[in-house]
Amino acid sequence: MSYAEALEDSSYDRRGQEREVFSLVIAQLNAAKEAGVASPEASQALMSVYRLWSILIEDLGNAENALPAELRADLISIGLWCVKQADLVRAGESDDFQGLIEINEVVRNGLG
Repeated sequence: MSYAEALEDSSYDRRGQEREVFSLVIAQLNAAKEAGVASPEASQALMSVYRLWSILIEDLGNAENALPAELRADLISIGLWCVKQADLVRAGESDDFQGLIEINEVVRNGLG
C-alpha cells in the first residue's frame, strides 16, 4: 500500500469513526426525547452534544484543517447552534430534541 493510499484509508477511518460518534449521539438524543427533558437520558445526550461539537468546533477553527474555509465556517455555525440548543433544553427553555436529532443526522449523513 502506498503512502497516499494509507492517508486515504486513515481519512476514511476517521470519517467512519466520526459517523459512529454522531450515530451514538443521535441514539442518545432519541432516548432523551422519549424519556423527557428532566431525565438522566436527556442529561447524558445533551452532554454528548456539547462534547462532540466542542471538539469539532475546535478542530474546524484550526487553520491546518484541510476542509474548505466556507464549509468549515458553515459547520462551525451548525455546531454553535447545536450547543446553544442543547443549553436551552438543559435550562428548561426548550424541549426540541427533534431539531438536534435532525441536524446531527444531516451532518452524519454528509460524512459519506
